[in-house]
Amino acid sequence: MKKAQDILLFKLTSSPRLTEEVAEELGIEVSPSEVNTFADGELLARPLNSVRGKTVYVIQSTQRPVTERLMELLIFIDGLRNAKAKEINAIIPYFGFARQDRIARSGEPITAKLVASLLGTVGINRLMTMDLHTPQIQGFFSCPVDNLSPISLFGEYFRRKFKNDKIPTDRVVVVSPDHGSIHRARDLASELPDASLAVIDKRRPAPNEAEVVNVVGDVQGKVALIVDDIIDTAGTVIASSEALRKRGASDILLAGTHGVFSHDSLDRVYRSGISDIVVTNSIESADPRLHIISIAPMIAGIIRANEEGVPVPDSWMSYY
Repeated sequence: MKKAQDILLFKLTSSPRLTEEVAEELGIEVSPSEVNTFADGELLARPLNSVRGKTVYVIQSTQRPVTERLMELLIFIDGLRNAKAKEINAIIPYFGFARQDRIARSGEPITAKLVASLLGTVGINRLMTMDLHTPQIQGFFSCPVDNLSPISLFGEYFRRKFKNDKIPTDRVVVVSPDHGSIHRARDLASELPDASLAVIDKRRPAPNEAEVVNVVGDVQGKVALIVDDIIDTAGTVIASSEALRKRGASDILLAGTHGVFSHDSLDRVYRSGISDIVVTNSIESADPRLHIISIAPMIAGIIRANEEGVPVPDSWMSYY
């Protein structure tokens, strides 16, 4: 690995605890930075130490308020470039605007591509993110992209849980809440020996509304484990849970990469009877109702791989 003084790790406002964890894994200190908001709402974000000739990593998830977090990151990266940083690596564990990845109706923008273009224009050399909503977003960037997968982390967590709870994995069915997440469900099922697979046939009559049409697969008497990338309004999760219970599932668990939980959605998920809600810390939360798995060791491992030129486990990467 490069000398510690040649690598700088910065935190902004959205992921301070995650950044501290990554720094501890790497055995370095988080470099000081300043983020200020002026009276008229304008942002100032800058490093407080010299970055000239240094390799820099900046961690900032773009969760709510999404636009403010994004502008903060862009402004900070512009400052790094102006201060002659040698290489700028943006680590965006939760990539906001990822669901706006195509034109669904006339006049709609492709905002995920716009954000990728902005990051390219401001001057990042590499992007690291976690579980992009759709794989084509990687192609929006002009720089290399590491799209990490949480599936191995979820697999380790649930293997341990099922062993402790004395639940044989052949009684587990991993459920994709829609056709778009079937690869996540398939990969998680492969992490749990003899687990089966089911898919929710879902329709969206309107934005942020979900309607379950059918459940494809046998869930009768089984522990159903729903896996998805983003849990936002939780309409899909709750509708899926109701459908699974109607079809005889004995228990329902939930694994989501990004726990957005807008408005009162976490309350509604908790009241729906889902017995375990597991998310990563791509979006930081201290809510005791969540089981949170840290992605810090994975991010630190990718940083080491970047600096040492060694391969990373295939199970860490999402190739879909």
